[in-house]
Amino acid sequence: MANRRTFIRSAGAAGVAGLVGLSGCTGGNGDGSNGSGSGDSTSASGGTTEGSTGGESTTTGSSSSQDSIMFALTPAESDVDVQAQYQPLFEYIESEVGVTVESTVAADYAAVLQALKSGQADIADAAPAIAIQGGNEGVTKVIGIRIAYGASRYFSLITTTPDSGIEELTDLEGETIAFADRLSTSGALFPLYMLSKAGLDTGNAPDGNPEDFSAQFSDHSTARETLINRDEVVAAGTGAFSTAPHVPKDQFSQQFLDTSAENDGDLGTADPELKLLSTSDPIPRAPILGRTEMDQSLYSEIETALLDVSEDDLINEELGDDQQLWFTGVDEGTVEDYQPVQNVLDELGVTLGQ
Repeated sequence: MANRRTFIRSAGAAGVAGLVGLSGCTGGNGDGSNGSGSGDSTSASGGTTEGSTGGESTTTGSSSSQDSIMFALTPAESDVDVQAQYQPLFEYIESEVGVTVESTVAADYAAVLQALKSGQADIADAAPAIAIQGGNEGVTKVIGIRIAYGASRYFSLITTTPDSGIEELTDLEGETIAFADRLSTSGALFPLYMLSKAGLDTGNAPDGNPEDFSAQFSDHSTARETLINRDEVVAAGTGAFSTAPHVPKDQFSQQFLDTSAENDGDLGTADPELKLLSTSDPIPRAPILGRTEMDQSLYSEIETALLDVSEDDLINEELGDDQQLWFTGVDEGTVEDYQPVQNVLDELGVTLGQ
């Protein structure tokens, strides 16, 4: 096992720069690194706003004195407009709770936690690692765990191209692998864990460099496209939602087929074809987090609304089927649900520190 070390502290300090003045959000593709970097935030009631000015909500049902909230989003994939995806959820919260919902897209996962800690965000779409650190520091609580078509677990995959000559994980020694964000559970932590279990030295990754291979970090779709388009990159570690459509169905285990929401008829239908090298154990799906210091009556109202949200409430009629939100509901949850992720952090020698 690598030496234990503290992570997020330096990454978060850099990442929070993407939220100065509630910036780091985009009006375009929803990725903090590829967008316009305009520093604007978007309200659910339409339009783009600067600072904290938002639209008017459709009801006045909230008993809290706080009349608006900031919802921080995570740029998991560069090829989707995450703010457009979440627009129906924002409008649902406004209708049910009676507050204006504004949104910002953080530069990276670490910036999400920094925004919650600093009070720049009240609610966040976050990674399990952020739930663990935020819980350890008393900064955040898990409002709920997102589910997809009834599935509360998902998978991480390591894939390669059919002509790469890579047959198993040990063949990746000395090669270059593309990953998602350094704090992505399915796009970095679990792929690194699988590589470590296969006997490869992951070194100081994800916050530093691995010893037995080279790593490139970005987001899920960029990692996939890098594998497809750059010869020097021979494998990608991503969430199954990014690469499973490229992998023929007969390469997956029965556990994956029985559990994964990705087994929806699309397996193996996307071009070009990729080859599966490894599948993770089931991973608890990502949380929605709330800031512990926000008004507690408002927190409770938002929690109730989110746990009651239906699939129909989350559909954006202006987006195609492949651009909709990946989750269809929210289940009750606590930080203890993410113990499997903590186990992976322990294996990698990563301590989520202040």
